[in-house]
Amino acid sequence: MDQDEPRGEVVAAGATRENKRGFFASIALFFRQVIAELRKVVTPTRKELVKFTAVVLVFVLIVMGIVYGLDTLFAWLTHVVFGVPGT
Repeated sequence: MDQDEPRGEVVAAGATRENKRGFFASIALFFRQVIAELRKVVTPTRKELVKFTAVVLVFVLIVMGIVYGLDTLFAWLTHVVFGVPGT
């Protein structure tokens, strides 16, 4: 049976899961599901980690450049439209 499929968690129509399971049983189920999901996690290799980090840093630098360019453009546009007070 696949781990993603519910095991004995079928609930009758109109009934909620809270009515069928106690508070502590729900907490225990939650932790079992968390552990099952953590077992699916695959740790990246060092090469993959370096590549992913480089991609993120390049993306951040590109976004920083776009934001800087827009900020400069809007500052210049505001200066053109409203002028400098006292001149």
